[in-house]
Amino acid sequence: MTLFRVVDLKQYVYCPRIVYYHHCLPQVRPVTFKMEAGLAAQDEEEVRAARRSLRAYGLRRGETESNVPVESAALGLRGQVDLVIKTDDNPRNEVELIPVDYKLSAGKLGRHFKLQLVAYGLLLAEMYDLPVRRGFLYAIPTRRAQEVPFTPALRGQLNRALLEMKEIVLKEFMPAPVRQRAKCSVCEFRRFCNDV
Repeated sequence: MTLFRVVDLKQYVYCPRIVYYHHCLPQVRPVTFKMEAGLAAQDEEEVRAARRSLRAYGLRRGETESNVPVESAALGLRGQVDLVIKTDDNPRNEVELIPVDYKLSAGKLGRHFKLQLVAYGLLLAEMYDLPVRRGFLYAIPTRRAQEVPFTPALRGQLNRALLEMKEIVLKEFMPAPVRQRAKCSVCEFRRFCNDV
């Protein structure tokens, strides 16, 4: 059984061909400056997060843990959550887990980021048997957190994406190119797609 990384899910939603290249042609994976800059920014953010209060997330109290590994054979996913908040600071006074994913993007945080966050939430809920109803996307450049409620619609999108990813890998077929060709201009695989 294929065990995808949660990052694969994010990349699939951005462009399905990235999953094809990564899993069916693993030797062609280029590393870009943008990827390296993102990793460096995350490392710097971890240092700041250790000193920061939970106010950015609208919370008064809670415990945090960085770089939490998560995995589920049932979902076929594994990954590492940038930050996990454990708190009872909610209307129910019930202990919950809240995943936080750091992003180097200052613009709109798209659906691919939200589904990545939902995946982290499902993995945490399964592993720790605690409710996970929401998460936060933390934009490093603006130092602002955007709350993402884990709705049934997002969970359904996640399940469909995982099924489609498995199909790509099992059948080893290259998906059609994305409609928004502007994405291709910043893609590390653009030189491999001869039809865009």
